[in-house]
Amino acid sequence: MTVDAHQHFIDFDPADYPWIEEGMDELRRDLLPGDLAPLCRAAGVEATVAVEARQTLEETDWLLGLARENPFIAGVVGWVDLRDPGIEAVLDRYAEQTLLKGVRHVLHDESDDEFMLRDDFCRGIGTLARFGLTYDILIFPRHLPQTLQLVRRFPGQPFVVDHLAKPTIRDGELRDWRAALAPLAACENLFCKLSGMVTEATPGGWKRADFRPYIETVLELFGPDRTMFGSDWPVCTLEASYDEVYTIVDIATAALSSDERAMLFGATAERFYGLCP
Repeated sequence: MTVDAHQHFIDFDPADYPWIEEGMDELRRDLLPGDLAPLCRAAGVEATVAVEARQTLEETDWLLGLARENPFIAGVVGWVDLRDPGIEAVLDRYAEQTLLKGVRHVLHDESDDEFMLRDDFCRGIGTLARFGLTYDILIFPRHLPQTLQLVRRFPGQPFVVDHLAKPTIRDGELRDWRAALAPLAACENLFCKLSGMVTEATPGGWKRADFRPYIETVLELFGPDRTMFGSDWPVCTLEASYDEVYTIVDIATAALSSDERAMLFGATAERFYGLCP
């Protein structure tokens, strides 16, 4: 399959999406599977992974419902409160929900940069492997040292870094980001998504060439067998269309072998999330 390993849906209510600010007109409306499906077909994408956009159990349940109704949604990355002392009971509730492939917390919005290393949060992380769940890491570059500690603490837990850890592409900052990312790439349980790049680039003025050094760095460090494409739709539409986002990665990786491209555009996501063709 060709897989988009990172996209969202929106059931818009301003109170539910505080991160969708005034001026983000492209996102201030319902954006549902019927909106995404034709974009995927046009790009040749056969399956997607829907990732939470609201930190509630209701969001997780809603996404699972959408996935059951829309076969092209091959998996869901939901949200659960990993600090909950009763986390095992919560995950037991989802044990039969085979479309739930992983969970995520918006770490980069926490005021404490050490949040991911808190004892209560790590206790929750420690339960995920028993339930066959992955964990998506949503951070800024300043969180990469803490992320290294987290990933090393749980060598049996599959992790993936979302959006390359959001390097400041608009400023062309590469050296410090690469230096902090490199030790993480040595952890075989950590993967990386080529996603979320256009919203870190120069607003309204990016060029395809701006992204190539970042794409090449991730592929050099992680290899295609631990790198996966994600559109970050519909957030990407603040700066680019679905097709433009796909084309950025497609052109930048044209020199890869057919097997390497198959991994990047599908097989890696299938293996990491346990997706069924």
